[in-house]
Amino acid sequence: MIITPLYAGILALLFLVLSVRVILMRGKGISLGDGGDKILLRRIRAHGNFAEYVPFILLMMGILELGRFPGYILHIIGIALVVGRVLHGYSLAFTEHFKFGRMWGAAITFLLLLVCGALCLYQGINAHVVLN
Repeated sequence: MIITPLYAGILALLFLVLSVRVILMRGKGISLGDGGDKILLRRIRAHGNFAEYVPFILLMMGILELGRFPGYILHIIGIALVVGRVLHGYSLAFTEHFKFGRMWGAAITFLLLLVCGALCLYQGINAHVVLN
């Protein structure tokens, strides 16, 4: 595999940035939860939302890459994932009123879930038919 690790590396760096944003606010005395701080809550959710969606989409990318899906499709998925997660992460962890980023970041992520899920299903059915 050569394509999925590229995007996994880029996304790991973004996850690190989101993690550090939470940790820096925790250094101000809130060690657990959000302590009622709306900014910390936004940062926690940006970090958590990333952790909830990115690994699953990367897993499906890896499955598709192992199944020899065309590289350009994997790059489109990877670029879209990075763009969607940057938009969403920026809107939650760095601003309070960037609704465009949150809406489009979530929309891109959901579209990728649909596309990757459908492609993995296609790959699984196709492999099953070929083997039987």
